[in-house]
Amino acid sequence: MSRLRIQHRTVYRYARPVRFGRHRLVLRPREGHDLRVLSMSLQIDPAHQLVWTRDVFGNSVAILDFDVEAAQLEIFSDVIVERWSPFPRPVVHEPWAVPYPVTYDAMETAVASAYQNSTYPEEAALVRDWIDRVLPLDSREDAEEMMLRVCSSIKKEIQYLRRSEKGVQSPVRTLQQGKGSCRDMATLMLEAVRVLGISSRFASGYLHCAASDAGRASTHAWMEAYLPGLGWRGFDPTLGEPVSQKHIAVGVSHHPRGVMPISGLYSGDRGDFLEMTVQVATEALDAAEAET
Repeated sequence: MSRLRIQHRTVYRYARPVRFGRHRLVLRPREGHDLRVLSMSLQIDPAHQLVWTRDVFGNSVAILDFDVEAAQLEIFSDVIVERWSPFPRPVVHEPWAVPYPVTYDAMETAVASAYQNSTYPEEAALVRDWIDRVLPLDSREDAEEMMLRVCSSIKKEIQYLRRSEKGVQSPVRTLQQGKGSCRDMATLMLEAVRVLGISSRFASGYLHCAASDAGRASTHAWMEAYLPGLGWRGFDPTLGEPVSQKHIAVGVSHHPRGVMPISGLYSGDRGDFLEMTVQVATEALDAAEAET
């Protein structure tokens, strides 16, 4: 068991006071058998009204409505989480091997099939060509081993590029350019796994790493595949490895846009927006520090 503090600050700056529309925050870590939120506080300026809800994917979502105009919007989240080793252990072996093609239980088919629909159907053929190259037909036996090979192939072929632009690149664009952000790589793997007929979803959250310990990290993205018996298994193509305790998910969705950490609108001219800065810092805590 370990405890971790995550501080996430996002600041939007404008040339003059603007009016903010409703904003949606996906910042609270997802709790379960491997993670528990011990405390969380949100500091938001300017004046606002906040309501917590859950979306269709079970994510905790904060809805913000603002009371005044302002030239700056600042959102600061301070969270302490407690983590346990995940189940099952991230080792591919019997009796956890899942044969391919994957067959879902009849009770799960209706939900699982919704996560098999491509977000970029017009690119499915080209993504399939890439999958056929990295996963020859005679190598498709163990489903989880296949996921690991796809994950490591993206790591080898795609150069990581930190992008500040909104949205994600399409899978084919990422393959053609040979570079992309963590969300671009996650989207590529998401679509590749769906081409294989395996249910998958996009995940957004934090990565506990050297950059976050130094206070200069941003949010992170990866994907999860649903494998019978194993459940949702996470894979991080940016790192080329399975998800581990250093990954803290705050939101999951069938679509990459469904779990943007902060989304919303403002009323003003296009030139009113000046910049956005994001800073994520993590700190490992002992039990005494977490209780204060």
